[in-house]
Amino acid sequence: MLVLVAPGQGAQTPGFLTPWLELPGAADRIAAWSEAIGLDLVHYGTKADADEIRDTAVAQPLLVAAGLLSAAALGDVAPGAVAGHSVGEITAAAFAGVLDDTAALRLVRTRGLAMAEAAAITATGMSALLGGEPEVTVPHLEKLGLTAANVNGAGQIVAAGTLEQLADLATDKPEGVRRVVPLKVAGAFHTHHMAPAVAKLEEAAAALSPADPTVTYVSNKDGRTVATGAEVLARLVGQVANPVRWDLCMETFQELGATALIEVCPGGTLTGIAKRALPGVATVALKTPDDLDAARTLIAQHAAV
Repeated sequence: MLVLVAPGQGAQTPGFLTPWLELPGAADRIAAWSEAIGLDLVHYGTKADADEIRDTAVAQPLLVAAGLLSAAALGDVAPGAVAGHSVGEITAAAFAGVLDDTAALRLVRTRGLAMAEAAAITATGMSALLGGEPEVTVPHLEKLGLTAANVNGAGQIVAAGTLEQLADLATDKPEGVRRVVPLKVAGAFHTHHMAPAVAKLEEAAAALSPADPTVTYVSNKDGRTVATGAEVLARLVGQVANPVRWDLCMETFQELGATALIEVCPGGTLTGIAKRALPGVATVALKTPDDLDAARTLIAQHAAV
């Protein structure tokens, strides 16, 4: 059984969209999406530097657009399940037919702007902790005033909070943690710091007409599958201020019988976690169009299993 997943913020790198625009029809599609959301996705995906695409209001729609574009390049895919990490959940909602591509991009544009505004209130950020055990790490983070914003599994937790709190973490690591790595994000996402963004997303979501998922949709909130479009949308709204439980999503992949996992562009983060947490599951990360053939081979072998 094939799982199709989409990465979250921090996966973007300067110029990562460039080779994808060389595919037939890709440039026209990105241009149409750019016009629909009032953001030059071509510029940000090809010419912008790391600081420009670190901006939450830019990074989020750019990631969703890249995910949709790379998935379309695979051709007809029939995954057994879909999921996304953080903003990747909107990409996954489009994969599942809950939202069409344009609606997904308009929603993520609102999400990115709202979260950027919330992040501007206080200087905040996120850092990945490599190693350690959750039962030790989480209480230590709470002692420092931080939130375990992403529980990713495979020995990785992402802490979020003020820059001062993260500085304290760098010098006071939990027992068993090998490294603390600052992430390329501009706020403490999936924490109470993002509460101001929820109301704006609720307003945007109220104007949408979501369809029920056509494939199994796995939610970041608790790793459970979601059967209705209305519930998918409600979870997308609330999730910006609540922790991502990717560890529970992967447990659900196992329960569903996953045998393969493809991560859409800019892939690498989630397949890296899967290689450690889902032994025996074949993986392909779509980084450039050169990875499409390997992904299509995986689809042929596993999509109908």
